[in-house]
Amino acid sequence: MKTPRHETHPDAPLVAQLSGLQLSFLLEHYEDFAQQAADQHWSHVEYLARLIEGEAHRREQRRIERLMRLARFPVIKTLDQFDWSWPRKINRPQIQNLFRLAFVEQKANVIFIAQVGLGKSHLCLALGRVACERGYSVLFDSAINIINTLSAAQAAGRFKQALDRYLKPALLLIDELGYLPIDKMGADVLFQVISQRYERGALVITTNRAYKRWAEIFNHDATLTSALLDRLLHHAETVLIEGKRYRTKDEFDPPLES
Repeated sequence: MKTPRHETHPDAPLVAQLSGLQLSFLLEHYEDFAQQAADQHWSHVEYLARLIEGEAHRREQRRIERLMRLARFPVIKTLDQFDWSWPRKINRPQIQNLFRLAFVEQKANVIFIAQVGLGKSHLCLALGRVACERGYSVLFDSAINIINTLSAAQAAGRFKQALDRYLKPALLLIDELGYLPIDKMGADVLFQVISQRYERGALVITTNRAYKRWAEIFNHDATLTSALLDRLLHHAETVLIEGKRYRTKDEFDPPLES
């Protein structure tokens, strides 16, 4: 039978303690750093500080990786990858300011309005990535998938548990609102997500519909749509992007109205 490493290692008690405390960076590097400390005449405090710095950095990276997994991003996007030259009309300073994430701290909302292929989902995903890197809990999902998930949960008697999944994150990203028709049940469950996050958590929505056409999204229910927009826009910033479709590059889309 193989003997555990910490039982044969010359520093067995230290190895066992570092393993027990789950200090993986210290366990892997304390010997190498001790040699460097001797060679470069580090003080005891400098030796310890460098080990702790490495351990802290590793834990931070693991925390970010965990937040990224929980966010369920379909792809990873960054602001640096965004093609600013393509849209005909885009407020670059406004968008860059959003990446300070003040709206997340304020539990406010951001709505990207643009036709297909102009990068609103890219910007939404990039915001989510930066939020994870800053330590915020994030969840990304499409509007239709949220509706399908909650409708199925409602039928199975698990609606509250399923709804909580969309209420808990500090930042919820809802992609492609308005791309597919929504029936009354779908409108009702999506209304609950948006309205219950009011002043409770930040929200980013991407849509191809101007606000005056949102009743079409919510099954032509003018009362529900008005109530939803009241909550959504109370603390919100609207980002309009206009231009020709990046994916087709054929013709200019009509300008959107807010």
